[in-house]
Amino acid sequence: MEKPKPLTQAAKALALVVVVLLVCVPFLVIVSTSLASQREVVDNGGWVLWPQDPTLQAYRDILDGGIVTHALGVSAGVTVVGTLLSLTCTVTLAYALARPGVFGGKPVLLLILFTFLFPPGMIPNFLLVKELGLLDSYASLILPVLINVFNLVVLRAFFQGVPEELFEAARLDGAGDLRVLLMIVLPLSKAALAVVGLFYAVAYWNAWFYASLYLESDHWPLQQVLRTYVIAGTGLTDTTTGEATVNAPQTIQMAVLVIATVPILLVYPFLQKYFTKGVLTGAIKS
Repeated sequence: MEKPKPLTQAAKALALVVVVLLVCVPFLVIVSTSLASQREVVDNGGWVLWPQDPTLQAYRDILDGGIVTHALGVSAGVTVVGTLLSLTCTVTLAYALARPGVFGGKPVLLLILFTFLFPPGMIPNFLLVKELGLLDSYASLILPVLINVFNLVVLRAFFQGVPEELFEAARLDGAGDLRVLLMIVLPLSKAALAVVGLFYAVAYWNAWFYASLYLESDHWPLQQVLRTYVIAGTGLTDTTTGEATVNAPQTIQMAVLVIATVPILLVYPFLQKYFTKGVLTGAIKS
């Protein structure tokens, strides 16, 4: 390939710098505002780019028991349990649909794809959750979205790419379907599993809409509490004292936003190397 001209390289570097600034500066403002004092925030018109006297008082206030701490535990529990259950169900179903000659495999796949093209509305979902007795239960945040069709299709395509000779060799050694899945297919599918698992984890961590429909306020996850603090700008009733909080200051709002963003942000660098291999392989083979 021809070496890029200096002007082209400079334009690419400038575009990259602009994109990085557009991403990093807002995040820096959020973190700086959460570390600034309330007086400094007011003096600077509501936002601080670099705090003069950083303090962790906002984080102490929200993590010292009460609403945000409880919501953080709810989000962490729902994310961990939901991701494990979703991965287990998606892997087993995708493996069954990927194997040739499975009884009823094609009709089941068509039914699954039908739900992807024509998803149910909000009212049917609510009525189903209500009839199943899942209202005000954390299961209502997991069971209705247990299997994502896109993730299922990606894993199915990935499993179909495993060489058939490996399955034949395992059969000759007397291995059953479960052992083949655990000992052969899953170790070869680490990239796809990492990507799909991250997709599930991000979806569960960021979920707030279903929580607003199915759960009472004392059971809300972190994202719904964040929405109430930041968008509505109001406080909630403390689950430990039963007292209503006052309107959340700007520093509290930004601190909650940082706490809600950082956990998933820290996971991405460790799984980034699997993105291209995991997603593109499934997409090409599908």
